[in-house]
Parts: sequence; structure tokens; C-alpha cells
Amino acid sequence: MSYGDDDALGQQTEVGPADGRPAVRHLEVTEDQAGQRLDNFVHRELGDLPRSRIYRVIRKGEVRVNGHRAGPDTRLQAHDKIRIPPVKVRPASEVGQPSAQLLETIRNAIVQEDDNLLVLDKPSGLAVHGGSGVSFGAIEGLRALRPGESLELVHRLDRDTSGVLLVAKNTAALRTVHALLRDGAFEKRYLALLKDKWELGRKRIDIPLRTDLRVGGERTVKADASGKPSVSEFRPVQFFGKRASLMEVAILTGRTHQIRVHALHAGHPVAGDEKYGDEEFNAGMKAFGLNRMFLHANSVSFEWPSGGEFSVNTPLPPELAATIDKLAAEKTRSRRR
Repeated sequence: MSYGDDDALGQQTEVGPADGRPAVRHLEVTEDQAGQRLDNFVHRELGDLPRSRIYRVIRKGEVRVNGHRAGPDTRLQAHDKIRIPPVKVRPASEVGQPSAQLLETIRNAIVQEDDNLLVLDKPSGLAVHGGSGVSFGAIEGLRALRPGESLELVHRLDRDTSGVLLVAKNTAALRTVHALLRDGAFEKRYLALLKDKWELGRKRIDIPLRTDLRVGGERTVKADASGKPSVSEFRPVQFFGKRASLMEVAILTGRTHQIRVHALHAGHPVAGDEKYGDEEFNAGMKAFGLNRMFLHANSVSFEWPSGGEFSVNTPLPPELAATIDKLAAEKTRSRRR
């Protein structure tokens, strides 16, 4: 075992084969890195690798934490020992760069910034990170725009979901906000258009969710007692006859596809949702100009432990606001008949 310049950062690297092939690396999590998810930690080490491949090597058990297998969402502790497999990383010159159009989209999406956090109003269709057939996402674009800054995603949004996306500008902020997320002290609210008239009033849905992987790596989430605890709170905002309901949804946990699967479980799938939605309903909503999933992360708020409130709101994007206007106009016409 040899110790290179990175030893000062707690990193240990095994000497590779003489033919220059990649070597197994053994890293130790520093105090500053504690609290990161395993997938983010590995991505920082193998940043030129697609996210999909990083998830694959973690799930195959090639990445080890203290000698054991671990999931991508494992939170790392200071002094954890991480084994990184001998993965060949392409030179930066072969990886390419985000397009000028993507960079402009991301630049225009920045709506708020302070010393700790950067806020994007993420448009629908923009992935938060590369992987699953997408070379670059919001975080890669931000890092290209600001190469001298340390930027990490605080949380994630589905590619087709628009709205508030937080990015930490330093490790201390990342660890603090992740702790708030774990403690349930981080409030996230969404606006969702659901099928039919919601007759359940204010409704708390506490249904565990399990993520399955299909052939090709497509993720599908199901309501299942063997899944992870998942809690969403639905509140009606506006009804459009029996056709649809605009709902505010607060999520107390942040599971993959949580709102979409909980809405489906309640019998009111999200409009425009091609994975969990109602095909006939979605087709009918196209007449109201809806050509995407109607799910928007409209607010995030929390209290910093040191004092002071953080709060950000983003309005419905124009295409979703136009759909609401058309539904409201139809409701008015129906009343006059």
C-alpha cells in the first residue's frame, strides 16, 4: 500500500498494475465529507462516468463501505472506509461538455442565491444529473458554468417535474440541510393536477413505497408494506367539476416518485404522468394544452439551526398556468348552460 498526496485528505490509493490499468482505491471519509450520499461520493471520484454506471457498480457490490455492500442512498460518516473498484474513467477530452443551449437554460433557471445555497426553478424535461440516457443534467451544467465552485445537489426532482431545486455551495451547508431533511424539519410543497374530483378532503397518505428495477434499468415504484416509510399530505386547492382537481401536496419523506404513486394509490393519478397515470385522462387533458406531467415543486422552507428562515417559492410555469386557465374557463361555461 502506498500513500500519495491525497493522504492529507484521508485518501489511500493502492498501486495499480504496471500496465497502467485502473487500480482499486481505498478512501476514508473526511469530516467535511460526512453526511454525503454514497452515490454522490463515488460520483465525485468517478465524475466522468455516467450516473447509470455508478449506480450499477454500487448495486453490484463493487463499491464497499467498511467492507460491506451499501445502497446508493447510504449516508456516509466520518472515517468510513470506502472501496472504489478499478473503473476506467475516460479522459475529460473524450467526455465532452454540456451544450451552449443547456448552459443557457440552466443560467436562466437560477432564481435565488446566497453564500450557502443556489436555487433553480428547474424546467420540466431537464434531468437533475446525467445518467439514464442523458449525458448532462442541471448539476453538470452548473459545474461547467462555475468551475471554481463546489456544488452538490441537496435533493432531487424527477426529470418531468418542474420547480424548486436546491444546490449547496459548500459542504457545511450540504450537511446541515441533509440533517434537516432527515429530521423532518425541511418543508417541501408541490402543486399537482389530479384526475377526477378529490372527495377526500385534507388527506395524509402514509403508505410504504418500494422501488423495483425492470429490464434496462427503468425504475418503477409500488405501494408495498415491504417498502420504505413514505408520507404525503394532500390538500385541495381548486376543483374543475368532476374532471380534475388542483392539489397542494406536502411530502414528509422524499421517496422516488412518491407523490405520483401516492396519488395513484388514492385513485387520482397525476395528469400527464405517462408511467403511473391514466391514459384516457391524459389524452383528454391534451385538449387543455397539457403536454407534460402536471407536477411542480412550488416551495421549500426551513429554519437554519444557527437562526434565520430560508424560504423560496416558484409560481406555476406558463404552460401549466395556461392549462388551469382553460380548465377554469370550461367550468365557467358549464355553469352557464
